[in-house]
Amino acid sequence: MTAKVSPLAGMPLDPSQLVDVAKLLQAYFDRPDPTQAAQRVAFGTSGHRGSSFLLSFNEAHILAIAQAICLYRKQHGIDGPLFLGIDTHALSRPAFETAVEVFAANGVVTMVDEHLRFTPTPVISHAIIGHNRGRSSGLADGVVISPSHNPPADGGFKYNMPHGGPADTDATGWIERTANALIAEGLGGVLRMPYERALKSDLVKRYGYIDAYVGDLAEVVDMEKIRSSGVTIGIGPLGGAGLDYYGPIIERYGLNATVIDARLDPTFGFMSADWDGKIRMDCSSPYAMASLIGMRDRFDVVFANDTDADRHGIVTRSGGLMNPNHYLATSIAYLFPNRPNWPAKAAIGKTIVSSAMIDRVAGKLGRRLVEVPVGFKWFVDGLSDGGFGFAGEESAGASFLRRDGTSWTTDKDGIILGLLAAEITASTGADPNMLYEGLTAELGAPLYARVDAAATPAQKAVLKTLAAPQITAKELAGEPITAIQSDAPGNGAAIGGVKVSTKDGWFCARPSGTEEVYKIYAESFRDEAHLRQIQEEAQAIINMAFAAA
Repeated sequence: MTAKVSPLAGMPLDPSQLVDVAKLLQAYFDRPDPTQAAQRVAFGTSGHRGSSFLLSFNEAHILAIAQAICLYRKQHGIDGPLFLGIDTHALSRPAFETAVEVFAANGVVTMVDEHLRFTPTPVISHAIIGHNRGRSSGLADGVVISPSHNPPADGGFKYNMPHGGPADTDATGWIERTANALIAEGLGGVLRMPYERALKSDLVKRYGYIDAYVGDLAEVVDMEKIRSSGVTIGIGPLGGAGLDYYGPIIERYGLNATVIDARLDPTFGFMSADWDGKIRMDCSSPYAMASLIGMRDRFDVVFANDTDADRHGIVTRSGGLMNPNHYLATSIAYLFPNRPNWPAKAAIGKTIVSSAMIDRVAGKLGRRLVEVPVGFKWFVDGLSDGGFGFAGEESAGASFLRRDGTSWTTDKDGIILGLLAAEITASTGADPNMLYEGLTAELGAPLYARVDAAATPAQKAVLKTLAAPQITAKELAGEPITAIQSDAPGNGAAIGGVKVSTKDGWFCARPSGTEEVYKIYAESFRDEAHLRQIQEEAQAIINMAFAAA
């Protein structure tokens, strides 16, 4: 099945349909029931997320998670500062205050924005790496309070380890279990200092995140080339944490850029609704990006970021909003020939469900391709030691090395991906979509789509642990099957599903973590009819596996 698009998609919502921020903040102090699974701490690939209305993101959760992180730090000898950032979601501010209270009470030196404003995810990663470079003790880590592009009623809490990137499953699993135990025990084990007292203490330090990050940007993107070319840039903050950064970037580097709509509104009422009629700050969605797409003729390139600025959306004159996979392939094709100081052995990192166009670009460049399961945490080591020149995932998240081949961030950075679109345009005289069209003329033009199919909890459990030998099909959409994978070829880690490939197409089936469906990612290098055949046969193959189980 394909999700039905709401008639509200791409349209501004009536004020009556916006989140009631006062009630949302009041609900933050409601107590969750730890006996209810939906009300417990649950770390996914992007930390713990939920809503105070659903009793899944409340003060109790943040008290417990923050205390668990303090215990984790102590257990692992992490005794440097903790870099703390927040985005512009309404729940981020009270969660920030709660976290500061716990961190200070536990004696953790916490670095907050010098004006107590917003700090994007990549800025926290950049700060951690900068502090820890050359150190073997006094290592820093960080927290970002953000649910990424999720709706306005949501909150999120992410932990970044001393490598600067997302915490691995061992760390998040331990933090999750410890936090839930603290809640179940009535939070008696949580240390807490009043917020105002914490702010005045030596344990909470104001930090110039903007100057540190903005001042370093020329080390990763050719800002002088962008400036001297005069390329016109439109920047869409989508009301997010990047709001405080774009102005200083434009001023410091003399860019011919305009910030489009700098409103700060916790209801995000200026946004157009996403595909399902909900507000979602998804910069890869043509519905959420409708107003910026309408400005494509006013600028050489337009880019937007989500609320914690770890994702990117690229709008070009020639093609409108770029598909994230298309921009990843274009970025890779441009960067490797234009970064002569990158390590000769630096590889390209991609997730198992990203476009095979990236495989073909890697072959054209003669670069090793490393395919990993879904989740940016799998790219951390390679982005730390220069093993990856570029790493990206199909959901519009990526990062790459500094121009000298050293680490920039080990988390997604939507700001540099946006600026890269301007560098590409300045350097080549063509916008990124035009470059992608050149790639398709040489390497083929793929068609990529994701659809959902119904699945019971039992079926989802079968799919998550499905092994390649359990797939007995020999052909897919009229072609011999060339590979069946339940583990990622790049690192041998389980993909939580199965991928089936042929010469001209593939599909990957993975269970949803939140709905009674499984996701079918599919791609064809032939045509729409071939893509549909892959999707239909994918469901038949998976249904056979369900029946056999």
